[in-house]
Amino acid sequence: MFNEPKMLLQKSLIKTSRLYPDKLYLKMLFYLKFGYKLNLKNPQTFSEKLNWLKLYDRKSQYSSMADKYLVKKYVADIIGEEYVVPCYGAWERYEDINFENLPEQFVLKTNHDSSGATICRNKQQINHNKLSRYFGRLLKNNYYYPLREWPYKNIKPVILAEELLVDNTSDRLRDYKFWCFNGVPTFMYCTVKGGDVFENFYDMEFVPVDIDHGYPRHQPEFDKPIQFDKMKELASILSKDIPFVRVDFFEVDGKIYFGEYTFYDWGGMKPFPDVETDRKLGSLINLPIK
Repeated sequence: MFNEPKMLLQKSLIKTSRLYPDKLYLKMLFYLKFGYKLNLKNPQTFSEKLNWLKLYDRKSQYSSMADKYLVKKYVADIIGEEYVVPCYGAWERYEDINFENLPEQFVLKTNHDSSGATICRNKQQINHNKLSRYFGRLLKNNYYYPLREWPYKNIKPVILAEELLVDNTSDRLRDYKFWCFNGVPTFMYCTVKGGDVFENFYDMEFVPVDIDHGYPRHQPEFDKPIQFDKMKELASILSKDIPFVRVDFFEVDGKIYFGEYTFYDWGGMKPFPDVETDRKLGSLINLPIK
């Protein structure tokens, strides 16, 4: 009950986000989320530094890296096409998709948002009217505005169809997300696709780490992926010279696939249970201050 007014203020601010310049908006939203002022002059915590990076570390390639379609070529050029999830095509409108040319199973998603993917397991059963409306709404969204995640601002929205990854060694596909600091993978958390969401953090020896950043820990602990060491190597290569970025991978029947880049985990707006963890993680980010 006591948090209800604050939640209403957050929703109101996000709804009117386009009215405010970046710095002012981030300061207001940060205060509502964390309960203290965002320090941009001398940021110390992980959360403060992620928001500083939104404003002051805006390399042009970040937009291509955040674009779920263009990033395929970007990653293939660096580590090889064998690590990229096969793509069947990309379209500016749902009505332009020729479903006859697609396999029986695939994934449909847009290139510019988060968590909007649709799994199609039988294309004969697709409700095209429903999906057309759904993707029509997604294509109109600009994911940049709610949390000012700058790399998304200028992405040209498209719908893409990808191969549906199925891991025969596990009941659900697992997602391995590496937190990389200046090209050094330091922590990784594992989640599972579909059903309840869990986050289990590990260090680079796959020893469980007590980091709580949004979701409960799965019990029992996850098994170490077969290709864990190779994932670390690829994450290091793909995160070179970036103050902080999350590099995601899937492991499917022992084969590695790149998932996506995320520059600001939780948009830099997810409080940790204790400020000390936020500070320790913040100490790992060296800001590119000249």
